Amino acid sequence: MPEYPRLTLTGVAKSYGAVKAIRHADLELRPGQIHALVGENGAGKSTLIKIISGATMPDGGTVSYDGEPVSITSTLDAIALGIATVYQEPQLFGELTVAENVFMGREIVKRGRVDWTEQNEHVVGLLEDLGLPAKLATATVGTLSVATQQQVSIAKALAGKCGILILDEPSAILTDAEIEVLFGIIRRLAGDGVAVVYISHRLDEVVKIADQVTVMRDGSTIGTYPVEEMSVRRMAELMVGEALSEQSGPRTAPEGKPVLELKSLARTGAFHDVSLQLRAGEILGLYGLVGSGVAEIAECIHGLAKTSGGEIVVDGRTIAPRSPRQAERAGIALLPANRKTEGMFSFQSIAFNVSVGHLQRLSLGRTFVDRRKERTVVKDLMKRLSVRASDENQAVGTLSGGNAQKVMLARQLVERPKLLLLAEPTQGVDIGAKEEIHRIITDLADNGTAVLVVTSDLQEALRIADRLLVVRAGAIAAEFRPDARQADVLAAAAGDREQAANP
Repeated sequence: MPEYPRLTLTGVAKSYGAVKAIRHADLELRPGQIHALVGENGAGKSTLIKIISGATMPDGGTVSYDGEPVSITSTLDAIALGIATVYQEPQLFGELTVAENVFMGREIVKRGRVDWTEQNEHVVGLLEDLGLPAKLATATVGTLSVATQQQVSIAKALAGKCGILILDEPSAILTDAEIEVLFGIIRRLAGDGVAVVYISHRLDEVVKIADQVTVMRDGSTIGTYPVEEMSVRRMAELMVGEALSEQSGPRTAPEGKPVLELKSLARTGAFHDVSLQLRAGEILGLYGLVGSGVAEIAECIHGLAKTSGGEIVVDGRTIAPRSPRQAERAGIALLPANRKTEGMFSFQSIAFNVSVGHLQRLSLGRTFVDRRKERTVVKDLMKRLSVRASDENQAVGTLSGGNAQKVMLARQLVERPKLLLLAEPTQGVDIGAKEEIHRIITDLADNGTAVLVVTSDLQEALRIADRLLVVRAGAIAAEFRPDARQADVLAAAAGDREQAANP
């Protein structure tokens, strides 16, 4: 009989309204093979995995399993076929034991009661197959390390019929030693005939673990290649299409004393020995992949998380903000990455969203908000940032994504900060709004604001930053000028040590 691929996707496409998440994707997974799926953020990887795992249905194309056409309409369909997915963050119940988590929803029941003994024996066998200690079966999940919880998630995936195991960014929250343990488990599973899909931004890991690599770009699969033909640099070039960043013209490098200095800043488990300087009027980009630690750096500067070492110096004065309010008193403002969950009041007006957090500044005495002053401030900011709305009383939830983001930015500008931290400033906005927000950022810098942009959008980072620092594995790996090639920056972020040493 012919040896069919375990799973074949041909011409798969998926749109969400006018957005084409996947234009055309082909993928072939074979038993016993470790197949890496790589691409930039927004390339279509997540949507493709959702289609395979039954979380969403494609608009077109065909799917075959063991040579037979199939329709995966739900996660239950995928599980029945033997497709299991393990996500970056373990999906487990911390108060239950490992055995209870593994058999959650598929308990072994005899005579109307759960057979705990048989379940534990099954789990012990699974753990031993993965090279894990048998005593883990009765351990409470909440007492385990993140790495061990991830191994438990893999055991749970294997408890049923498992022909395909999808690992979505499995190493993002692991140490190097834990990653080696994970790799051992993955190789053992592939040796037993499981088709493994490995999704990672860390391209140096892909070279170590994968047999085949499929590259996605702009919603399409560009090609599938034997890992022997791949290097970190080659994958990076395929992912970005060797495109150069578009520049609006170089800005004059600012002079003078730094507004912000980080001196060997560290946070246990996130980043270490991070040092940088940012001057008034400068736009400094911080770029890193998932799990690099770049987001946590911004959180520590704004008092959202505690540091474990080093110094934060603002205008020559060492500060240790324990809350965003303390950071704001030092002249630091933060535009969070997710406006919908981190500060946007959708059902409230533009005026409310801009003034909230600044009521003391906008109040008469300490009792009442000065509505006239509030209206004047809000209208001025709406004009400066070109917020398109009927008036300041329009609910923010009725605005476009770009205008809602500009309202969130307006809130940060009420008290004219010395330092503006922008986390993913154009996430979820259309191309026109992105251009406007980039203009606003440049105007703020031109008027003396020190701007730190934390972004996973490489084109954005190269387009608006005067300097770009690449963060990898919790440390600054390289520095680039805005005329750098995207492939070079991505290679440094993904683990090309030669590129990081010679940007």
